[in-house]
Amino acid sequence: MPKVEIEPYDTALFLDSEEMIAAYLHQAFEEGDPEMITVALGNVARAKGMTEVAQEAGVTRPALYRALSQDGNPRLDTLLGVVKSLGFKLDAVPA
Repeated sequence: MPKVEIEPYDTALFLDSEEMIAAYLHQAFEEGDPEMITVALGNVARAKGMTEVAQEAGVTRPALYRALSQDGNPRLDTLLGVVKSLGFKLDAVPA
């Protein structure tokens, strides 16, 4: 039987339109799980280009990778900078 090679799943590869990105982030924020939001922002940042997002957010690339990792806990200023650099804004609406 031939050996089958399976590549790891990478969500960032499927975030190829603004509509897809918006729906993905909306769902992450809708769920309200901080870890899910952090990972979702990291996936979108990788899809858009981590270097560019880091520059626009005012952080270094390694710091952004750490902040948006599964174990990351980004500061509010980092979170706001990333969201803005991705072309979005946070808004509060009544629950």
